[in-house]
Amino acid sequence: MPLVVFWHGGRWSSGDKVEYRFVGSALAELGYATMIVNYRRYPQVKMASFMDDAARAALWAAEHAADFEADPGRLYLMGHSAGAHIAALLTLREADVQDMFGPPELYRQSQPINFVRRGAPPMLLIHGAMDALVSPWNSRNLAGALGALGVPVILKLYSGIGHGDTVGALSLPARRRAATLSDIADFVKAHQAQAAFDAATEGIA
Repeated sequence: MPLVVFWHGGRWSSGDKVEYRFVGSALAELGYATMIVNYRRYPQVKMASFMDDAARAALWAAEHAADFEADPGRLYLMGHSAGAHIAALLTLREADVQDMFGPPELYRQSQPINFVRRGAPPMLLIHGAMDALVSPWNSRNLAGALGALGVPVILKLYSGIGHGDTVGALSLPARRRAATLSDIADFVKAHQAQAAFDAATEGIA
């Protein structure tokens, strides 16, 4: 089964994985193994360190997928708010920039859009159109940059939805608030179908 690694939000300085058990429960309904992971936060550490925590968590997940009867080749990185930033940055950045964060002149290294490249993994971007904390243009711009390079990307902008509602819709009480869970399921199914097709046609001229 697929394995999802999820990072919580909290402006990189608050939040804890125990607050997101509902995410694991929702994804389990879809038949996914899920890891909800913590990371060190500001001001204890800065970006290089919490990104290192995220990279170690993703690597551990891939190496131990079989312990959870999951397929390391079907690994998905996911997050909400600051956690979504971590997941996107971890997906797109190259290994040689992991230690480049810190001084103001290197702040651009913190932006996933600056690491968009051909051949990047498919991405699903979900954003509330009424998000007053993180402007939807961030997701629009990232989707545009990915699409311009031929990277498969799906952007879902939920009308009337704010910042916390996208992940909140994974909880049972708020499931009708947004289509987050079904959009995740559709994305994973489509990705798995494409991967199966690619494997079946490999080597065919």
